[in-house]
Amino acid sequence: MNNKTVLVTGGGGFIGSHLCERLLAEGMDVICLDNFFTGAKDNIRHLLANPSFELIRHDITMPISLEVNAIFNLACPASPVHYQHDPVQTARTNVLGAMNMLELARRLRIPILQASTSEVYGDPKVHPQKESYWGNVNPIGVRSCYDEGKRCAETLFFDYRRQYGLDTKVVRIFNTYGPRMHPNDGRVVSNFIMQALMKKDITIYGDGSQTRSFCYVSDLVEALVRVMNTPKSFSGPVNLGNPQEFTVRQLAEKVIDMTGSKSKLVFRELPQDDPVKRKPDITLAKKVLKWKPEVALDEGLTWTIAYFSDLVRTRNRNHQS
Repeated sequence: MNNKTVLVTGGGGFIGSHLCERLLAEGMDVICLDNFFTGAKDNIRHLLANPSFELIRHDITMPISLEVNAIFNLACPASPVHYQHDPVQTARTNVLGAMNMLELARRLRIPILQASTSEVYGDPKVHPQKESYWGNVNPIGVRSCYDEGKRCAETLFFDYRRQYGLDTKVVRIFNTYGPRMHPNDGRVVSNFIMQALMKKDITIYGDGSQTRSFCYVSDLVEALVRVMNTPKSFSGPVNLGNPQEFTVRQLAEKVIDMTGSKSKLVFRELPQDDPVKRKPDITLAKKVLKWKPEVALDEGLTWTIAYFSDLVRTRNRNHQS
């Protein structure tokens, strides 16, 4: 990917904005496409003056014609709070959005990468999850607009590959965290940090024994770039995440300790279809991409807490003024 124009859909989002930064640093021209449903202009404001960066406000459920050399399709609300807010639009983004981007890639004969998700495994009965596992997803549940939407997008990517010979890549992203996460996205890392910093009780759904694996955003972006640089013969799907597993309660206690908060743990009923275990098998990523996460949870949390601390201080100043 040298001296190319790259399209990043969802480029104003948490992961997308970090990816735009990385591609610019590698000398790419970057077109960031976002409708800012969950993305934020603040995430990319520092890039707007860069002559190699272009921002287009657009919803990928509507077709668009551009001239680019590669596409990273990251556009979609990715947290339960956001994707359940308008489930029909979430499904449209996953399915129609994928088709529109695939059609663009087909016209231009360029590689396209789909940001899929560990949610395609549902509440897994296999642990850790390998790419060969077909999953355990409720097709009519409150999360299925996202889970099944992403599964359908994967189907489209492989059908376009088989039918049109398109160079498609599918990655399954596991829990990712870091600066620029949305403070109200309902994910455990942002939730726990914000509650701790604001001296509120920390809410744990279930008994806290459910597990998650947390990958720092810079590690994920490195993997995304490596996947795009693989030969056409490699399509994935490939798991991207950190295989080090923590219980939700362990994460909460770690956040309390690192923030010096006096927050107490409170327990609520586990939401419908919330997975009990989630851990990627990254054997394939290690083999093909020569990649594994480098940032330990304590290190990544330190940077993430610093980001949210600045956010809270800014909010408090604005509130006082």
